[in-house]
Order: sequence, then structure tokens, then C-alpha cells
Amino acid sequence: MEQVSSNRAHGGTQGVYTHQSAVTGTPMTFSVFVPDHAVGAKLPVLWFLSGLTCTHANVTEKGEFRAACAQHGIIFIAPDTSPRGDDVPDDEGYDFGKGAGFYVDATEAPWAANFQMRSYIEQELPALIGAEFPAADMARQGIAGHSMGGHGALTIALRNPGRFKSVSAFAPIVSPMNCPWGEKALGGYLGADQAHWRQYDACALIEDGARLPDLLVDQGEADNFLHQQLKPGLLVLACKKAGIAATVRMQPGYDHSYYFIASFMADHVAWHGERLKR
Repeated sequence: MEQVSSNRAHGGTQGVYTHQSAVTGTPMTFSVFVPDHAVGAKLPVLWFLSGLTCTHANVTEKGEFRAACAQHGIIFIAPDTSPRGDDVPDDEGYDFGKGAGFYVDATEAPWAANFQMRSYIEQELPALIGAEFPAADMARQGIAGHSMGGHGALTIALRNPGRFKSVSAFAPIVSPMNCPWGEKALGGYLGADQAHWRQYDACALIEDGARLPDLLVDQGEADNFLHQQLKPGLLVLACKKAGIAATVRMQPGYDHSYYFIASFMADHVAWHGERLKR
């Protein structure tokens, strides 16, 4: 692991790092904010998974999380959304290929060689964080995300019961099997057999028996992707049927941008902070 940059902010240290990933076969970049803490102290960890077209930098620069993380003593980790490099396959358009890994392990050529974002987020990067950041308490983890990253946060938490004490999302893609973005991504990365898609669909995972302790979702009512791509009502229905305590807040006037995310980020950090104390 190599440090790319380090900056003081809000009584903590914002770092950006790169390492050679064994699972993607490429260099991967991520950011970590570590609040000031006593020597030997262990702090809970909050992962944030970003959306289509994003890198680690979008939330790091625009997410406005540091003051809240410093207040609640939470380490904030922002990975990239896909492998990158000249030899990594790509596709025309913003919703498939680089910047659009959808947090899946691809099985179809040519994507399978590099697009192993599920394994990267679930296994490789947590192991690196645990080894390189002694303050990170890997027994107290929360996960959040936006849009495609909200899909990632929900599905990763549902597939890993007990690992995450808290889960939240901003405008998540709640059912990729039932929207154009998801149909394109899952079909391209995983093939035509939709039985293989269910492990990457939050509503399908809940229907198949996966559970969360509770859930916080914020969704802008002025989001132009609301009705065609995001469909939060499907998640509300799935959680209701499964008895999952889900707080889904529709926010009037807010869109899909980081202005929306930044407006409610402190709420989410505080929500995670309360659960990560336990």
C-alpha cells in the first residue's frame, strides 16, 4: 500500500492510498479518514460505496462527512467503483464498464478478468484495512452507499449477516433485476441466466431469506432516476413482508446529486454511530 496524499481536516487525517489488487489484477485507489484518537484506541469503520461514473474522490471531496465522523469517532473508507487501467475492458456509455462495476464478480468474458468488485469489497480491501490501519475495529463495521453504491451496500450487507452492525443508503438501486441499469449490468457481467442475478438484487435477497437488523434510506423526490431506475417502493414492500425495520425517507425537492448526499450525510453518520457503539 502506498500513500498518495494526506491532509488534516476536522481534527483528523484524510488519506488517499493505492495498492495492487490481486482480485482485479489492477492498481486500486481508496480514501480513508481517521479521526484523532488516543494511542491504542479502536474506532468503528464506515464504508461508503459510490455510484456510476464515480471514483473514491467524489464522496471524499464532496460528501461532507468528516466533521460528523470526527464527532462520532468513526473511520470512513471510500473505495473506487471499478478496476481501471489501459488494459481493462470498457464499454461505450457511463453505465457499464469502467466506473460501473456494480459490486459484482463478473463471470462473462472479457469482464471476468478484472471486474471482481464483490471480492474486492467483501474480502481483499477489508483485509488490507485491518492490516494497515491499527485503529480500525473490524468487529464494528457499518456500510452505506449512493445509487449503484447503495445497491452495493444493501447486497453486501444482506450477503454477509453479522458483519455489518448498520446499513444505510442514498437513492439506492434497490432491484437491479427490475430496472434498465441493472438489466444491462447484470446481463453483461453475469450472463443471461437471471437465477445468477438474484445474489446481486437486494429485494430478491430479502425474498430469499436474507435479513438486516434495520435500515435507513434517504431518497430525493426530485431525483430524475426515481421511477425508472431506483424504485424505492420495491424495497419498502420487501422489507415490510420480511419484517425488516426500514426507515425510508422521501426528501422533497432533492435530486440525485452530491448536494443531496451532503445534506443528509451527517444524519447517516450519526445513525451509524449510534449502532456502532454497541
